[in-house]
Amino acid sequence: MSVKVECSTVIDAPIAAVWDVLRDFNGHDRWHPAVRRSSLEAGRQTDQVGAVRNFTLQGGERIREQLLSLSDKEHRFRYAIVDADVPLQNYLAEVRLKPITDGNRTFWHWSSKFDTPPGQENELRDLVTQGVYEAGFEAVRERVERTRPGTGIAAPALSAGNGIDGTAMVIDRHGGPEELHAAKIKAPAPGPGQVRIKQTAIGVNYIDVYCRTGYFKLLEPPQAPGMEAAGEVIDIGPGVSHLREGQRVAYACPPVGAYTSHRTMGAALVIPLPDWIDDETAAAGLLKGMTAQFLLHQVHAVRPKQTVLIYAPAGGVGRMLCQWANRMGATVIGATSSEAKARIARAAGAHHVVTPGEKSLEEQVMDLTKGHGADVIYDAVGKDSFAHSIAALATPGHLVSFGQASGDIGSWNVSSLASKSVTLSRPNYGHYTDTPEKIAAISADLFDAIRSGTVKVEIGQKYKLSDAAEAHRALEARETTGSTILIPDQT
Repeated sequence: MSVKVECSTVIDAPIAAVWDVLRDFNGHDRWHPAVRRSSLEAGRQTDQVGAVRNFTLQGGERIREQLLSLSDKEHRFRYAIVDADVPLQNYLAEVRLKPITDGNRTFWHWSSKFDTPPGQENELRDLVTQGVYEAGFEAVRERVERTRPGTGIAAPALSAGNGIDGTAMVIDRHGGPEELHAAKIKAPAPGPGQVRIKQTAIGVNYIDVYCRTGYFKLLEPPQAPGMEAAGEVIDIGPGVSHLREGQRVAYACPPVGAYTSHRTMGAALVIPLPDWIDDETAAAGLLKGMTAQFLLHQVHAVRPKQTVLIYAPAGGVGRMLCQWANRMGATVIGATSSEAKARIARAAGAHHVVTPGEKSLEEQVMDLTKGHGADVIYDAVGKDSFAHSIAALATPGHLVSFGQASGDIGSWNVSSLASKSVTLSRPNYGHYTDTPEKIAAISADLFDAIRSGTVKVEIGQKYKLSDAAEAHRALEARETTGSTILIPDQT
C-alpha cells in the first residue's frame, strides 16, 4: 500500500537556529530521541549530496538513508531510505523550513511517501508520524526555542535571558587568518544531552585552518572554528549522567566552535579530566594525542624493529608520534625543514632526522636503512611530500597520508603503487572518535601514555583567544613547534 505523511509545526526560534540543527545530515543522533548513533559511509561530508548515513535506532533496528538534495537558500533537503530493518519501502522524504517574520519564528514541514506491506499501512503511518516526525519536532523545539514549553522561562536560544555572555573568534566568510575576528556570544542553557562549559584553554590544530579556508566543509560562516578545548562544567542538561557541575572536562570532537570563552554543546563526547592533568596540557594534547594513538595502534599497528618515517616531527602530532613509536621499539626517522626542528625531533625520540640537502628525502632514507626503506610513513604534508614518500617506502610498505599542509595530493594512478605493493591509508579522525566508547578507550590509552612518560605534551606557543589570527598565521607558515593553545580572558 502507498502511504503519504505530511506534518508541520512552528518553532519559536529563528530559521537559522533550526536549520543549523537540521542541515547536519549525520547529526540526528545528537537530537532525535529515536536514534542511538549514526555514521557517514565512504568518507562523505555531512552536506554532500549522495552521502549515506548508516544509523541505529534505540530498539536496535538499522537504517541507511541517502541525501538526495540540499539547499541552504531554500532551507530544505530531500532524502530516501536505501536499506532498512523496518518495512518502509520506496521511502522518500523532504524537510522544508520557512521563516515566519511575525516573531522571527520558523515553519517546519516534514513529509514523506512510502509503500508498506499489506495490512501495515496504519501501523507504519503512525510510526512515522508520531515516532519520527512529532518526536523530532519536540526534540528540536526543546533544543532551540526561546521559551521552554509550559514554563515561560527563557531558554537556550542565543538571545535568551539565561545565556552566559562570552567572546568567540568567528569568521563571516572563508578565507585567510585575517577573517578571524572577535564577536560577543551567549552560551545558552544546556538542553537535553548537553553541557555548558567555561573554557580555560583551547587547542589549535591544522584542521582549524582547513575549516577557516573552506577546504573542509565543517564550518558554515558565520561561525567559530575549533574542535578542542578544556574547562569547567557550568551546568548540564537532562539526560547527562557522566558529568557534573564544577567538574574539569575536555573534548576533541565536532561540531566546530571551540574558539570561544563559554560553550554549550552535546555532552556525549565530552570527557572528565583526571586530577593529575592540567587544563592547558589537556587542550594541547587531547586531539593530537588521540590522533597519534589511532595512527600508531589502529591504522598501522607499529611493531618493534620496524622503521617509521614521520613528517613534521617537531609539530604537535609529529612529536607525539616520535615519542610513542620510539617507546614501541621502532626505529624512528623524522623528516623536517631545518636543523633547529631536527634537534627538537631528536629530543622527542627520533633516532635519525633527514633535512633538505644535496640528496633527496628518499635517498637519505634508503641510506639510513641500507636500501630497505621505511616500513610505514606518517605523512601530514601532502602535495609536496607524497611522491617522495612513495619512493622512500619499503617493499611492501604502508603510507599513512593523514594531512595536507602543503595542499591536496592530486590525482594518482593506483597502478603505479604496485611497484612496491604499497598500502595507502587516508584515515578520518572522526571515524575513530565518533562514539563515547571509542573516545573513552583512546583517551584512556593516551592518558596512560602521558602519565607514564611515554608521551609528553609540549606546548610550544600560547596566544590570547583574541590573537587567534596570529596563531593561524604562524601555524600555516610552519613556524610553530609542539602544540599551540589559545587562552580566553577569564571573567
